[in-house]
Amino acid sequence: MSNKHGKRYRAALKTVDTAKEYDYKAAIDLVKQNAKAKFDESFDVSIRLGVDPRKADQLVRGTVSLPHGTGKTVRVLVVAKAPKDKEALDAGADHAGFTEYLEKLQGGWAEIDVIIATPDVMGDLGKLGRVLGPRGLMPNPKSGTVTFDVAKAVKEVKAGKIEFRVDKAGNVQAAIGKCSFSAQQLADNLNTVFGSIMRAKPSTAKGKYIKSIALSSTMGPGVRVSEQSLGSKSTD
Repeated sequence: MSNKHGKRYRAALKTVDTAKEYDYKAAIDLVKQNAKAKFDESFDVSIRLGVDPRKADQLVRGTVSLPHGTGKTVRVLVVAKAPKDKEALDAGADHAGFTEYLEKLQGGWAEIDVIIATPDVMGDLGKLGRVLGPRGLMPNPKSGTVTFDVAKAVKEVKAGKIEFRVDKAGNVQAAIGKCSFSAQQLADNLNTVFGSIMRAKPSTAKGKYIKSIALSSTMGPGVRVSEQSLGSKSTD
């Protein structure tokens, strides 16, 4: 471990019982206590699910608006033709337009976090799937990023709407705030995300749905959380 982690991480790890599942409030306090980097660390949740992501009917994904936002400034591009591009800019989008942004994206431009698009341009934007897909930037109707109501979509993303999706290993990971947030703000955001993931449980999933829950900061060790403390039990 000494070769992989610095003194600060090793010191933090000594305060965590890795075999224990903590009450979520105690876990939040512990993660905050160990966030001692010189920057405001991200506060993350990782939930391992009892699903088979290889099966289309067991893909767990969705969107959720965090009550207190993410603490991160989200750079939004809206790909749309006039007059929707102006609507997007008026609503707070960082960039909006059509042809010029297709060219910039094709060229590898990466100074954005979320792309919202109107349905009529998806044929053109879809051709950039190999560029945008691996970066998680391709708009999707299920996440609310393909819509003619661009103003609403921009405002939701800017206010703290995030997308979650199970990865190939069966994990859902999300940044739910910053370590500078109050414990109550982080608790509210955590419960909101957890509730959304519970509601997204596929009807075809067998056995235990929630395998494990862990909280961590960008530079700190993971702290396991008791599912029961979050007020919801998975079914066997």
